[in-house]
Amino acid sequence: MIIVMKGGCGEQQVHDVSQRLEELGYVVNPIFGVEKTVIGAVGGKEHEKVDAVDQLRGYDGVEDVILITKPYKFVAKEYRGKKSVLDIGGVLIGGDEIVMMAGPCTVESEDQLFLTAERVAKAGAKILRGGAYKPCTSPYSFQGMGLEGLKLLKEAGRRYGLKVITEVMHVRKVEEVAEYADILQIGTRNMQNYDLLREVGQSRTPVMLKRGMTAKIEEWLLAAEYIAAGGNEKIMLCERGIRTFEPYTRNTLDLSAVAALSSLTHLPVIVDPSQGTGRRDLIAPMSKASVAVGADGLIIEVHPNPDHAIKDGAQSITIDAFENLMPELEAIAGAVGRTFKTPAAV
Repeated sequence: MIIVMKGGCGEQQVHDVSQRLEELGYVVNPIFGVEKTVIGAVGGKEHEKVDAVDQLRGYDGVEDVILITKPYKFVAKEYRGKKSVLDIGGVLIGGDEIVMMAGPCTVESEDQLFLTAERVAKAGAKILRGGAYKPCTSPYSFQGMGLEGLKLLKEAGRRYGLKVITEVMHVRKVEEVAEYADILQIGTRNMQNYDLLREVGQSRTPVMLKRGMTAKIEEWLLAAEYIAAGGNEKIMLCERGIRTFEPYTRNTLDLSAVAALSSLTHLPVIVDPSQGTGRRDLIAPMSKASVAVGADGLIIEVHPNPDHAIKDGAQSITIDAFENLMPELEAIAGAVGRTFKTPAAV
């Protein structure tokens, strides 16, 4: 690591920092410049480096501490050297094919879910999304159908040949949700719920980790590291928009993060244009842009009648709109050297 001292700091301050580094097991090499002093430190225990950085930043005279190696290991691109491809019961995520996940934001009824599942499957979706447990800002909002919703998701997936993704919100629910779902979703509000991350790390069910609404890319990758460090390396990341000052959209969909992650991690990256924008009219164009920028999959909210949806109707598209979008995405995928399989007649 490199410790940059403030301009004009004294020899005692440099000595104090150097001494602490030696106590932590580093070989220290101070470089005294005309304006500033820089301390190079080599060695130290890998798992203690993040804590060391926090300690050293508190020292009087320290301007900045810079880690040369990434603080995340298992999810770093260098760990594998190539893109990870997750096999979800025969559905490959991270390979040449871009995978579509689609379904209602919330499981409301058997009729609503099964109609949506049937139509999105015919249009080319491979994975059925739907919330059985719903995190809500208001405690009075609909919280989901719970276990009954999980049972409906599993049956709809079985009937229409779809894998199932749904959110798990609590450590005590991981085993239950994993019994019915093929992919555990960690929502944005829980991206830094470290107990939950550790728990799904103990599971062997694939995980989709959504980006926190104010999370930096490094924080997002460190959250994924919690899961991987627990032994579960079946992880995909989901860019779902970040909170900015712009009120026109619900969130600002950060597609630059999708491109950046390709150089930082071996994990597949999914994009959620529904939550990412919160606007039905923006889902199609942002889906196309996501494919063009390198997303490995999309997760889109689709509802038979979005205007009457219990939750998030404004960011859900109709089934007809979804069917029309699929061949357009297939054309864009082909233009960027990827595949996006849809039935011949939709």
